[in-house]
Amino acid sequence: MLNKFASVSLLLAALCGVARASGEQWIEVRSSHFTVLTDSNEKQARHIADQFERMRWMFQRLFPAVDVDPVSPIVVLAAKNQKSFEALEPEAYLAAGQLKLGGYFMRTAVTNYVVLNLDADDEHPYAKIYHEYTHLQFSDDSRWMPLWLNEGIAEFVQNTEIRDKDVIIGNPNADDIRYLQQNRLIPLPVLFKVDAKSPYYHEEQKGSVFYAESWALTHYLFIADRQGHTNKLGAYWALLSRHVDPVTAAEQAFGNLDALQAALEEYIQRRIYMHLILSSAAAPIDDASFKMRTVGQGEADATRADLLMYVQRVKEAQALLDALLKADPDNVQARETMGFLELHDGHREAAQRWFSAVESSLRAAIKLNPRVVETYDQLASILIFEGQISAAETVLRDSMKAARTPSDMARTQRRIAELVARQPAMVSTTASAAKEQSDDEARVKQAIEEEKPKHPPGPPSGPTHELIGVIRKVQCSYPAVIDFQLAGVKKTISLYSNNYYKLDFSALGYTPEGKLNPCSGIEGMKARVQYAESPDKTVDGQAVAVELRK
Repeated sequence: MLNKFASVSLLLAALCGVARASGEQWIEVRSSHFTVLTDSNEKQARHIADQFERMRWMFQRLFPAVDVDPVSPIVVLAAKNQKSFEALEPEAYLAAGQLKLGGYFMRTAVTNYVVLNLDADDEHPYAKIYHEYTHLQFSDDSRWMPLWLNEGIAEFVQNTEIRDKDVIIGNPNADDIRYLQQNRLIPLPVLFKVDAKSPYYHEEQKGSVFYAESWALTHYLFIADRQGHTNKLGAYWALLSRHVDPVTAAEQAFGNLDALQAALEEYIQRRIYMHLILSSAAAPIDDASFKMRTVGQGEADATRADLLMYVQRVKEAQALLDALLKADPDNVQARETMGFLELHDGHREAAQRWFSAVESSLRAAIKLNPRVVETYDQLASILIFEGQISAAETVLRDSMKAARTPSDMARTQRRIAELVARQPAMVSTTASAAKEQSDDEARVKQAIEEEKPKHPPGPPSGPTHELIGVIRKVQCSYPAVIDFQLAGVKKTISLYSNNYYKLDFSALGYTPEGKLNPCSGIEGMKARVQYAESPDKTVDGQAVAVELRK
């Protein structure tokens, strides 16, 4: 079953979170558009909130047509040191030899999490955050925006430097420049057509060219527009939004593509690159309006448990939740996360019981204090997951009376509009998906019972291993057998599953569109695959879990 909760473009040894010292101090600083939760100090928390407000302001200036506020709130979890950050790091990065993160972005069904290591010593420690934050800003436009532009803008923005009085955008990446100077570029008509299935997007060497060239072209066009007082990139954007073919749109906006290719190649050979400086001295950001409060250990642990669940550290999330609910059976956030955990494990009835309990608690909280807009948001989210779409809309409309700021009002209005627009599709999709899944599982169960499997029957039981690589040669056979190869850096292995409906699929760094079909939808994708040794000596193992990566 595809895990629909995890999305990482983009923490704690087992039970460490439960055993934390009760005296540990957590602080929350809430600005107009961000919530910062940290185990550091108030000064740090206010600085981070200010940085993100300036980042948001920068997007407003650069992309005035883009709605810079997502429907779901953005929560910044700022770890004071490496040890604290490791207690929040995704499962995939805990193994020895993995990439060292300075932070990451996690988009979930209810909350957008930004996780930072305040001790990170990289030249651009928040580059990954700014990259993924850019994708969040353009998520509504991703249906028509070509991949090169989506990734090019994210690469262009990721080295942003936010200072007290100004913002520097477009700092070049020396590694990208050096790589492009030494390798052949992708022809622009090909670059403009690259999509998520293209080898230029997935294969290591070709992928490097794709990202680097997307950055270089975006950088060139941005700077050329600023220096020439033109808006060719804006014209291209407008054509794309009207669903004009990316190549045709480029020819209309930029002119002859051969000339553009030559100009780009000349640009890459330069030794000095311009960047943009936006003065933020007059930005409407008042840090005196930021609200600070001390957060109790139980509330902090509930937030961390929610994040741990989404980054696949389920056992640790479960341990935290068990301890929280033992100490406080009425902890609403812990109950809600327990519901999502049960849903993650396919236990819909158990999830429904948790969600019903949360719904009762939230309705009681609103009755006691009807002026807390966040409580309405939580209740609406639960109702949506329960399939009570009309009730969720009613709750959101009621929440407009509690809106404290124009930002609260605008976000609620967008959420209502989104819900109204999706309501007919959500109702029909939910019913048809449930019937389709039930029918599929019934057919597979019957077929497996009637047909001798291609590989030895039985669940994975041998010693487990894992490998990161690219999925190749996917073959499905009756009734639900899947065979594939995983091409890693040093070796290629052959794997299988007798029932791909039972194979644990998840996604890191992106949200898959629609229902995943393993037989046709994973060829050529990067993945971290966990597999068990099998008595079948014609293969290297039996797949247990597949974590698809962007």
